[in-house]
Amino acid sequence: MNIVEFVKLSLGEWRSQRSAHHLAFQHFEAVTSEIEIIGLDEEDSQVIELCKVNNIDPKLATSPFKMTWEGESDWDDDETMSGSTILVPIPDGDDLTKGKLLREQGYAETIPSIGEYEIVEDGTFILSTKYDRAAAEEKIWFATPNLRFRVSLIKTSNGAGVTTASFSSEIRSLKSSEG
Repeated sequence: MNIVEFVKLSLGEWRSQRSAHHLAFQHFEAVTSEIEIIGLDEEDSQVIELCKVNNIDPKLATSPFKMTWEGESDWDDDETMSGSTILVPIPDGDDLTKGKLLREQGYAETIPSIGEYEIVEDGTFILSTKYDRAAAEEKIWFATPNLRFRVSLIKTSNGAGVTTASFSSEIRSLKSSEG
């Protein structure tokens, strides 16, 4: 699998169930959310702007996409978590299995970020991102075309300790063709 195939397989609406262990707070959190992933054209103004902000030639963008989410946590019943971000893969030359991933908004910190991705032989997408105060590692793989799993670790900025560990199962929403 390469980044083009991975993004294509990821497009659609997903129902996510995540369990997170916040080690610093000794707290367990259950989160359910709806995620929508839509493909963007390489010529989209948001894609071009994100590339330019990161000093990347927009012509290198491959299979950009937008991810939107809305979810609820059992940690704070009064708050609905929602947001969206533009993501732009920038492959390493002709190798579509590794490169950079530009994010308008990061996972561990809500700031723009650049991660390093690699898709390993079994099709697992691995993303490592360093932030100002933390580092994140995510692994995403498909069990079937409509079921994917995600494991995320938030580490201290020097990578010596883990502050949060989470596991998500995501099921594609299949729209019935019946009225």
